[in-house]
Amino acid sequence: MYKKHTSALFCTLLLAPWLAMAEPVAEPVRPVQEILQNLLTACSQPLSDLDATALARLSELYQRKHYDLLWTSYAQIDALLEQLEALTDDGLEPATYHPETIRRAMHTATADPLHRACSDVLVSHGYLSALGHLAQGRLSQDRIEPVWHSPDAAETAQAEAQLMSIASDGLKQLEHAFNKARPSLEQYNNLRKAYARLRDQPAPVWQPIPAGQTLRPGMSDPRVPLLRKRLSADGYLPAAAVVPGASDVRYSDPLVDALKAFQRRHALQDDGLLGASTLTALNATPADRLNQLRVNLERFRWLSADIEPRSLLVDIAGGRVIYIRDSSPRWEARTQVGRDTRQTPSIKSTVTRITLNPTWTVPPTILRKDKLPQIRENPDYLAQHNMQVLNYQGQVLDPATIDWSNPGRILLRQAAGPDNPLGRLVIRFANPYSIYLHDTPSQSLFARSQRAFSSGCVRVESVMQLVDLLLSGDERERVAELLETGQTYEYRLAQPTPILLAYWTAEADSSGLPRYRPDVYHRDQRLLAALQAAAPAVNPH
Repeated sequence: MYKKHTSALFCTLLLAPWLAMAEPVAEPVRPVQEILQNLLTACSQPLSDLDATALARLSELYQRKHYDLLWTSYAQIDALLEQLEALTDDGLEPATYHPETIRRAMHTATADPLHRACSDVLVSHGYLSALGHLAQGRLSQDRIEPVWHSPDAAETAQAEAQLMSIASDGLKQLEHAFNKARPSLEQYNNLRKAYARLRDQPAPVWQPIPAGQTLRPGMSDPRVPLLRKRLSADGYLPAAAVVPGASDVRYSDPLVDALKAFQRRHALQDDGLLGASTLTALNATPADRLNQLRVNLERFRWLSADIEPRSLLVDIAGGRVIYIRDSSPRWEARTQVGRDTRQTPSIKSTVTRITLNPTWTVPPTILRKDKLPQIRENPDYLAQHNMQVLNYQGQVLDPATIDWSNPGRILLRQAAGPDNPLGRLVIRFANPYSIYLHDTPSQSLFARSQRAFSSGCVRVESVMQLVDLLLSGDERERVAELLETGQTYEYRLAQPTPILLAYWTAEADSSGLPRYRPDVYHRDQRLLAALQAAAPAVNPH
C-alpha cells in the first residue's frame, strides 16, 4: 500500500524547486497550471505527448481533489491497468497510455523527492488520456472527417466538463469510469463486440479468388472450389459442403444462395453474380475487416455526441435514414445520396420546416455541369421540363434572349408537379451546402444496393411516413390539406427535430455479427493511416 499523502505534502512537493530559492518575503502564489508545468519539467518519466489540453485536464483534476495524491494503492493501479488493457476491444492501443511505465513508476521507490508526485501525475495523465480518447475519439474529427454544425444544433461544449466529472468521480470505481466514458450508443457497443470477436479468431489460411469473367448460376469455372471454401469459412455454407480435394466446378444453386447471403451482409446487390464488386468483398482479408471495424469504432466515438435521443440520422454510406426516439431506432427507410464526385456532406443541424409542392431552383453546380450542356443540345429542353429562366432579382426572362454559350448570372426554376425532381415535398435544415432531404419521382433506384446517385441531396423512400413522424396529429391533417392544393407552401414544424448526416462503413447487430458496406467515398484508408500513425512504436525491451 502507498502511504496517503496529505494535500499539504503534495503541494510542498510541487513547490519544492522554488522554496529552496525563495526569499523570506512572501511570493505571489503560482497558478496551478504553472505549478504542474514546472513539476512535469522536473519529472523523469516520459510525458512527450503532453499538450495544452492534457495539462488543463491534469490541472483541473488535481484542483478538484485539493492536490491530494490520487493513486494510493496497488489495487487501484492494477484496476487501472486492467481497464487500459481492455481498450484493445475498442480498437485503441493500450501502449498509448504508458501502462508499463506506470507499473514501474508506482512499484519503484527512489531518493528523488519528486518521484512520488511525478509518478502520480504520470498515472493521472494516462488515465485522463484514455478516458478522453474513449469519449471523444483518438483523433481530431475536425482534422480527418469534419462535420458542419449549425448554430441551432445542440451545444456540445459540455463534453469536456462531463469528461472531467467522470474522471474525478471514477477514481475509486475505475471500471465504472471507463464504461461511462465509452459511448453508450447501441451501434458502438455492437461494433465493439464484433471487433473483439474477430480479433480473437485465429488467423485463417487466406487464398484470394482470382479475377475472371462474371460467374453466373449454372456456369462452370475453376474458381468455384475456392469460392465454396471461402463461403464455408465464413459460415454461409455448411462445412459438409466443402469436401477436401473436391473438383466440382459447377456454380450450383446452394452456392448461389450462399453468395446472395454474403452479398446482403456486405451491402451488395444480392443477384448471385460473382462480379468485380463481390469479388473485392470476398477477397478482403480478416485483417482488412478488422481495420474496417476499427476505423468505424473511431467514427462512432466522434458521432456519439451528435446523435440525440430524438433525432434523424442519415447513414450516408448505407443509404438509409433512421428516426431515433428515446435513443432507439424506431423507423428507417432507404435513401439515395450523393455520388462520389458530388458527395453528401456530414452535417449536424435541426429540421425546422417542410416545403410542400416545391419548385426546384437548380443549384449552381448542376446548372453548370448538367443543365447548360443539355440546353445547348436541345433548344426545347426548358419547355419539355417545365422550367423558367430567372435573373437574381426573381424576374422571369425569355430563354430566346439568353446567350446559352455564356448565360451570365441566371437561375433555372422547375415548377411543382409530378416530374419535379424534389417530388411532393422537401425537408429543410440550415446548412451552407444547399443540402436537404426530399421526395423523388426516381423510385426505381431505391431497389439498388448501392444508392449513391444524387448530386448531394438525400432522396427518401416513403417520405410521407417520415413526415408523419416529424408532425403532431393536428399538423398531419393540415399538411395533407396543403399538399392537395398543389400550391407551394413553406410549413414550419411545431417541434423541430435534430438531424445528423454521417458516414460509416460497418456496423453490427446485438450479437456482434458485423455488416459491412463499400467505402463509397474512399475514406477508410485515410482514417486507418491516421490511427496507425498515432499508435506508439512498440518497444520490445
